[in-house]
Amino acid sequence: MPAATADCLTVAGSLKQTGTALTGHCKKPKQLMEDPGNNQKINRRRFLAAGVRGSVLLGIGGVAALVVKNSAAGQMVWQLNPAKCIQCGRCATNCVMSPSAVKCVHVYAMCGYCDLCGGYFKPETKTLNTGAENQLCPTSAIKRKFVEDPFFEYTIDEPLCIGCGKCVKGCSSFGNGSLQLQVRHDRCQNCNHCSIARNCPADAFSRVPAGEPYLLRQVADDKKA
Repeated sequence: MPAATADCLTVAGSLKQTGTALTGHCKKPKQLMEDPGNNQKINRRRFLAAGVRGSVLLGIGGVAALVVKNSAAGQMVWQLNPAKCIQCGRCATNCVMSPSAVKCVHVYAMCGYCDLCGGYFKPETKTLNTGAENQLCPTSAIKRKFVEDPFFEYTIDEPLCIGCGKCVKGCSSFGNGSLQLQVRHDRCQNCNHCSIARNCPADAFSRVPAGEPYLLRQVADDKKA
């Protein structure tokens, strides 16, 4: 059984005990593709995902330009390897910046656009709505928006994100792992001895050329294969 399917079944069993209705909450892209009646929705989902990714790229355009400039100068920057990250919470507490320069980023190509998002909702949630009491993020940095049945879009309000990793842990445990932590170089002071790196129990931080600063889990996994 695929790990993602097993995770959904685990959530299903847990929510069944609390009385939460689960129908249609946690369909995966593969399941949706096997249903011919969902072809139009899949195309819609891909279009929306591409649009969101385009918006994100436009939003970090200034950062990308800075990265190119730094790369030309041979500068090294700090990078977090999401494949090693254990979401210990120290990125939020050990950074010299407040809030932390480490932020949650969303790899939309991996997202299931689930109604029941393990990175958005607390595990004990009984009603899937946007009430603050139901949200896993302590600062409400994840925004949930209905797209069309059964799809929901989740975006990160980075100024509110403190890099605690709670959403990342929830998404990895009960979803596709599309929520990940990474150093944002428009905020990072690029200290010679990063306080987070010194205290990271998973040795997930390293210095890399500025031209290749953003490593995402999917890319890291591909490199290890």
